[in-house]
Amino acid sequence: MADAKDNAVENMETAIEELMTEEVEIDLTEVDPAEEMDALRAERDEFKDRFMRALADAENTRKRGERDRREAEQYGGSKLARDMLPVYDNMKRALEAAGDAGDGAKALVEGVELTMRSLLNIFEKHGMRLVSPKEGDKFDPEIHEAMFEAPVPGSKAGDIIQVMAEGFMLHDRLLRPAQVGVSSTPA
Repeated sequence: MADAKDNAVENMETAIEELMTEEVEIDLTEVDPAEEMDALRAERDEFKDRFMRALADAENTRKRGERDRREAEQYGGSKLARDMLPVYDNMKRALEAAGDAGDGAKALVEGVELTMRSLLNIFEKHGMRLVSPKEGDKFDPEIHEAMFEAPVPGSKAGDIIQVMAEGFMLHDRLLRPAQVGVSSTPA
């Protein structure tokens, strides 16, 4: 056993002597600390830029989602509201025609008036409001639709001379413009 130990020690000494005599090439070129710092700063700036862009994109997506939700809440029923406008028009015509009715139709007229008020209350509850111009008002192309133009003595060009149908707004959007006749320059 002692021989095995001696042989092992002798082999190790030989291996150490060989390693010590062997030429080892070590690259001792130094890395310039300024260059390394510049590279790290550039990498940091790139990551910061990417992070800021991702953050801005997430914020824009959040705002867009909030705006879309708000608009869907406010204007989601606009199609139904447009479909209800002929009901309002027909009830208004019925009330105008019933103005000549005798005492026998008085209860019917009152019922239609109550229904009309109820319909207008529902419209108002959901953000719809009536655009009801009067004769003599100035024509506004943002909320009025000119159905015809005619010269009327005693009026100025651009004055409303007849209201054919009232318009409606849903919050701040025009559902239907008021249909009006407009005065042209009197001849």
